[in-house]
Amino acid sequence: MFDEDVPTVPLISILYREHAKYLNEKVKDENLSFGLYPLLINIYHNEGIIQEQLAQNFHLNESTITRNLKKLEEKGFIERIPYKRTKIIKLTDKGKKTVLKVMDYDEKWDEKIIEIIGEKDYKKFISTLKKISEELI
Repeated sequence: MFDEDVPTVPLISILYREHAKYLNEKVKDENLSFGLYPLLINIYHNEGIIQEQLAQNFHLNESTITRNLKKLEEKGFIERIPYKRTKIIKLTDKGKKTVLKVMDYDEKWDEKIIEIIGEKDYKKFISTLKKISEELI
């Protein structure tokens, strides 16, 4: 299907878009865009995180994080609690319910990948992606 000399970017882009379509279909009733899922998951794993730390975690500027958090807050997924000169981010009950759905579907997505390439290659694939990501950031 692909030429031998195809660069990595188109292949990564295909994986990203297919994952986005998959997740958007699974949680379409949540009225939430694909780009906001990682924020919800990070907040879930770091309950009470501050906006500045989220920006660092995603290597984004704080204004981008603030805009995205505003969207999540308007939709009822999070609450931002003023604390000194920053804001603490917490999931609402709706946010917790949604993030658990998303993480469950992410797990199912990874199971699909494992079916395609096998457990051993999957572990190597994840290890390689982490190594590349860590070197690039």
